[in-house]
Amino acid sequence: MTTGQVKNLCETTRTKLKVAIAKMELFLNHYSLPQLLTENDPAMDEFYRGYLSDTRHLLVFCEVSYEKLGVSLRRPNFNEDFAERTLYDIYHNCVNGFFYPQNECYSEDGRYAYTGQDAIRFRKKPTREARNLTIELSKIFEELREDLSYYETDYITQKRMQGDRV
Repeated sequence: MTTGQVKNLCETTRTKLKVAIAKMELFLNHYSLPQLLTENDPAMDEFYRGYLSDTRHLLVFCEVSYEKLGVSLRRPNFNEDFAERTLYDIYHNCVNGFFYPQNECYSEDGRYAYTGQDAIRFRKKPTREARNLTIELSKIFEELREDLSYYETDYITQKRMQGDRV
């Protein structure tokens, strides 16, 4: 990748992260565990505790990455190595954090990925607001996964071949 391509990728990634951050912040600022629990069901209590925890963790990863991209783009001399390491971290922390949440409240079912249907399947039926947030985020993180696919494995392979420690 050329320096210009890396810089452009940083800019588009930062824009997408900004949208995801805004959506997560809006949700987390408006909904708490008591608001999401509509019935006295211990299974749903566990589900929403995990869902909110995963969303908060993802938000923090996205905010840190957003700031790192901002630093990278504001430097007088664009540091390609720093930028690429940041993009690598975004793929592994943000994209993977979304698609493989720790509490497994939802998962991606690849069989639906090419049918135009939502590929996200929930372990329990969430409120409409939680479902909508997850589906909206899935679209953003699908785009980021495609944009940053190079950083899944090829980036590390290239660095190791160059003798760099990762």
